Amino acid sequence: MVITKPTSFEVEAPFNATSIGTAVVCCSDGRFVPPMDEFLHQGMGIERYDCLALPGGAGCLAGHFAAWREEEAASMQLKFLIEMHALHRIVLIAHPDCGFYSKRLRLFGSEIEHAQRRDIVTAAHRIRGLAPHLELDAFISRRMPAGMIFEAVKL
Repeated sequence: MVITKPTSFEVEAPFNATSIGTAVVCCSDGRFVPPMDEFLHQGMGIERYDCLALPGGAGCLAGHFAAWREEEAASMQLKFLIEMHALHRIVLIAHPDCGFYSKRLRLFGSEIEHAQRRDIVTAAHRIRGLAPHLELDAFISRRMPAGMIFEAVKL
């Protein structure tokens, strides 16, 4: 199969230079993007957001030795976004079957969700250390027979 790549492509959507104010820290797993977008747009009313997507999402900000390089990089990127985009809100989202937890941290089954819940709270505390003024929300998603459900995590 040959894939043709355009040399240029014009879109009709304009660039909106106004501040967004919200960033989402999530896993970079592309399978998770459509349900997450639907939740953010329709469930939370967040039309636009900055996205810090990295394997494990907030798990990379939870102090795991196996991810110390990612944590340092993610913290720097998040601090940059907070300052440059005048963020006032961060949303942390975890998803089921996350490869970061199974492959990097070697957790399985129910251990993964338990670790995600713990990590999302730890990550929220670290983010508050970067910018205490931020509003923080956290969610764990779970598969349902006909889609996904996003449940709030108490911070």
